Amino acid sequence: MKAAVLHGREDVRIEQLPVPHAGPGELVVRVHAALTCGTDLKVYRRGYHAKMLKPPALFGHELAGVVTEAGEGVESFHVGDQVVALNSAPCGKCYFCQREQENLCEDLLFNNGAYAEYIRIPARIVAKNTLHVPAEIPLEHAAMTEPLACVLLGLDETGIKPGDSLAVIGAGPIGLMFIHLASQMGAEVIALVKRPQQAEQARTLGAADVVTVGTAESTIDAVRELTGGRGADAVVEAVATPETWQLAVELVRKGGVVNLFGGCPAGTVISLDTNRLHYSSVTLRASFHHRPSVCRRAFAWIASGRFDAARFLTGRAPLEDLVPVFRRLMDRRGEIKTALFPGGLP
Repeated sequence: MKAAVLHGREDVRIEQLPVPHAGPGELVVRVHAALTCGTDLKVYRRGYHAKMLKPPALFGHELAGVVTEAGEGVESFHVGDQVVALNSAPCGKCYFCQREQENLCEDLLFNNGAYAEYIRIPARIVAKNTLHVPAEIPLEHAAMTEPLACVLLGLDETGIKPGDSLAVIGAGPIGLMFIHLASQMGAEVIALVKRPQQAEQARTLGAADVVTVGTAESTIDAVRELTGGRGADAVVEAVATPETWQLAVELVRKGGVVNLFGGCPAGTVISLDTNRLHYSSVTLRASFHHRPSVCRRAFAWIASGRFDAARFLTGRAPLEDLVPVFRRLMDRRGEIKTALFPGGLP
């Protein structure tokens, strides 16, 4: 089979590998569509991911497809079923799982290899984090369940309510998902963007207001002007730089919540105004990954049509074009997500 293998920094090769087989409790899925995402682009740039993979390794983690083999003991799935398989599953037994914090599981099992014609789904993911996809839902839409689940958990932990003002820093794929989902939940979203295409995309996906980021001072002033001089009720940082982490704290009102969602490189350190945090009673959160229950809610958003998955798919390409697609994404040409089709364009 054709499969993308990460060998290092900006070194991904399409190689011929054996088709995997399903062991007990496992599935083999023929990948219909695998989606690009900011995490995979970051991994491509850095050449590794501290938690998910180290090269050489199969690559990609957002997918949906059709079951071609079911291992011994699998009863809930059969050959021919359409499925979306998430990229991880918790153990269900550790300290954190017992406290419904499965995203922090001490034995979180990751699975990569979406950029391939076939992928093996480990037994734990089959049991805990693989979902049936009805025939009427496009598989490339179902493949968006994983990133949407991460965003949904982020909004849960930020505590957004209808009518709240939410400033979202960043308008990449994840930032735009925050904008779209929060607006669907009734929040008044202020999108902080850098480029004109992002401004247009943010408005289309539900932003009530758009601020083009300039200096820190001008950006803070713009958000305060839109929020009665107070600052936003909540702020989500979706860029993953120290500068935007610090900016996020300055944009929130007294008593507000900041979610430092974007993961900065290991070893990154920032400075914060302790007086502002203390005397303004600011809450800092940092959401990571997803949980099985949230994944099911995210899929329900997609299945209901309330989350407009089609608007996020701005490109389609065969698997062989993976590297050119990543290079275009690095050039920031306004693409959000590209669906890669290992079996060829449908």
